[in-house]
Amino acid sequence: MLQKLPAFAGIQGPVVVIVMDGYGIPKHDVGSAIDAARKPTLDRLFAQYPNITLRAHGTAVGMPSDDDMGNSEVGHNAIGAGQVYAQGAALVANAIAEGAIWQGEAWKQIVAGAKTGANGKAGVLHFIGLFSDGNVHSHIDHLKAMVVQAKAEGVQTVRIHALLDGRDVPETSALDYVVPFEAFLKEISSDGFDARIASGGGRQTITMDRYDANWPMVARGWRTHVMGEGPQFANATAAVHGLREKHPGTIDQDLPEFVIAEFDENGCGKPIGTIEDGDAVVFYNFRGDRAIEITRAFVEEDFSQFDRVRHPRVTYAGMLQYDGDLQLPKRFLVAPPAIKDTSAEWFSRMGLAQFACSETQKFGHVTYFWNGNRSNRFEGETWQEVPSDVVPFEQRPWMKAAEITDAMIAALQLGQYKVLRCNYANGDMVGHTGNFRAATMAIEAVDLALSRLLPVIDAAGGVALITADHGNADEMFELDKKTKQPAQNKDGSYKAKTAHTLNPVPLILYDNVSGGRLGLQQTETAGLSNIAATVANLIGFDKHEKWDESVLVVK
Repeated sequence: MLQKLPAFAGIQGPVVVIVMDGYGIPKHDVGSAIDAARKPTLDRLFAQYPNITLRAHGTAVGMPSDDDMGNSEVGHNAIGAGQVYAQGAALVANAIAEGAIWQGEAWKQIVAGAKTGANGKAGVLHFIGLFSDGNVHSHIDHLKAMVVQAKAEGVQTVRIHALLDGRDVPETSALDYVVPFEAFLKEISSDGFDARIASGGGRQTITMDRYDANWPMVARGWRTHVMGEGPQFANATAAVHGLREKHPGTIDQDLPEFVIAEFDENGCGKPIGTIEDGDAVVFYNFRGDRAIEITRAFVEEDFSQFDRVRHPRVTYAGMLQYDGDLQLPKRFLVAPPAIKDTSAEWFSRMGLAQFACSETQKFGHVTYFWNGNRSNRFEGETWQEVPSDVVPFEQRPWMKAAEITDAMIAALQLGQYKVLRCNYANGDMVGHTGNFRAATMAIEAVDLALSRLLPVIDAAGGVALITADHGNADEMFELDKKTKQPAQNKDGSYKAKTAHTLNPVPLILYDNVSGGRLGLQQTETAGLSNIAATVANLIGFDKHEKWDESVLVVK
């Protein structure tokens, strides 16, 4: 059990953790929607209350290197667990480098399934996933390694279903990946081996929905990848060019679906990569949230979210197991991190009532990811989801900040919860659109929400830790790789950035009840994983032995 702190009995009221998703500390005024926003509440908090910065990227959150940006999954894992685990990107890279992935039963079954096929005919090995090196959901190098290995093990036909990024990488960079990869596939397609891109589309248009927010998006992906339905092109390079001509100004993540076909002399096209009985399918994203729904469509017999038309009998595997509690999928190439002894688990063991709230887009982050990739509640936990709007986020940058605040206020006024947590999705989801003005409004909406929530925390005799999981809205323009200054287009305009940043995030201690006894200690290594122990100290407990150190100072 957690031990009582000898020097501090803890706050009498509740301890509230507020995650402002996508709120980093900007390095430059130019391009920061946070600096440009009118945010009197946050300005006051930074000026009048203890605050430090936390590392939220790279090795501080379990990524392979400090060149890797953080993301909401690994960020909430670190906050909730109080520990840093090697995350999907590192796990997969290590498994490939060491060759362990090829020795696993899942990979062997995938290869055997493709080679055996059905009805006396060899099957096709299909790879579906995000087609970039963003290293947030996937990495194209992992895909390349699997294609090479498939050929080495005697698979005859490989088809790739490429989900265009433009979100974790520059917004119109698709051809930087498609062109060299198609050249690689052409070069490796020899000695009876045939590997080609078969379909694709923007990640925000098809396949990669999450949290049951937009199942029609998954249905479009199914029709594209499985049925081969969609606008036809001779190859993926032609598809990107053609879709950009037809949809000028559309960034990669929002491009519609496409299908690669072989055309006869009459111009009639036949898709080259529909998914059939006897095929094998690998969904090669390592991150779970946007992999679960398409996985369900492939593996569930009793499936009702949309009409699959047909359900091909395939050998299916995920890169990782995306949900351990639901065992989705049962077959996976690399074992996910086994996250144990999370803060929610131990607060539950101590008999503390906990409340978690966000809107659909980040609800899984304050629940599933916070609790160590666990779908079920711990005893004493209450979860409340506010349904997100299914509209482009730049059109409603306020999102559900007001409704989340309503829920948090109601929970605080009940007086039964000792630890509460919420996530305001605005800075991240709107930041991903690349729309600067909308992003400033997103930050302003969060600031307004805080102005309503903080007085209720005061009335309850509580304190708050206000932080973020990673940056995004702090850097809305691409940085020049040489000068590290905001990069400009030829016409002098700035290049929009839609990806997360490498910037630190804030940790603010909002405390009007201790009489100035409490502060925060800035350390060189302070990161998101220090928050759990800090919360424990505020309650009056020492940290769990596995958790990283608290940054709370008691005077």
